[in-house]
Amino acid sequence: MAQCELSYVPRRPIDLARATEQHRTYELLLESLGLRVVSLPAEPELPDSMFVEDPAIVLDEIAVIFPLGTASRRGEAESLARALSRYRKLARIELPATIEGGDVLCVGRKLFVGLSRRTNAEGIRELAGILAPFGYEVAAVPMQGCLHLKSAVTHLGGNTLLANRAWLDAAMVPGYEYIDIAPEEQHAANALCVGDTVIFPASFPRTRERIERRGFRVATLDISELQKAESGLTCSSLIFEA
Repeated sequence: MAQCELSYVPRRPIDLARATEQHRTYELLLESLGLRVVSLPAEPELPDSMFVEDPAIVLDEIAVIFPLGTASRRGEAESLARALSRYRKLARIELPATIEGGDVLCVGRKLFVGLSRRTNAEGIRELAGILAPFGYEVAAVPMQGCLHLKSAVTHLGGNTLLANRAWLDAAMVPGYEYIDIAPEEQHAANALCVGDTVIFPASFPRTRERIERRGFRVATLDISELQKAESGLTCSSLIFEA
């Protein structure tokens, strides 16, 4: 983890024992919310491999394996593809297209995909072609100032999105109700919705208050060591119906 890729946060020492404990607490919280957690073996030679959201997306009909936008991370995809092949038919996007799952926000049958350092226009076009036969609509969303689209906006359930609108043009993601993050908590837009519970980092209490005022049930989690590796809560899991 100490050798992880970083784009928008300064490199700081990571307490590996504490990071491991925080990741395990994340798994236990998912289990407490009724999910069956499949934890893959560690891959120490791949320092970003805990971020299983990036090499793939899993929809009801298909899983799509991605060529990551960072060359040093591309080895992460194969073990994940093997694991997912037990649950879904696989499709693959090939280089020079690049795409990362952190840039893919799925709301119903619509996928918003961030045009970022890690995801290019060709990757978005190929994804749209793969998913069109299943009735999904794919829309590109230009963004700025953050690593992935889901650093800027995530789905809280229903018609509500949590967003840092300084990092994206909300007009590109129209038709939704927005909860804006607290301005002093610029990294607070990444939340993970499981059923009727919003899992949220303990480090952003003012944004949490805004979410709770809108009637959402919130479970907080300390991911302070994982955040040093540019982690959000959606990064470390792929959640789907088996």
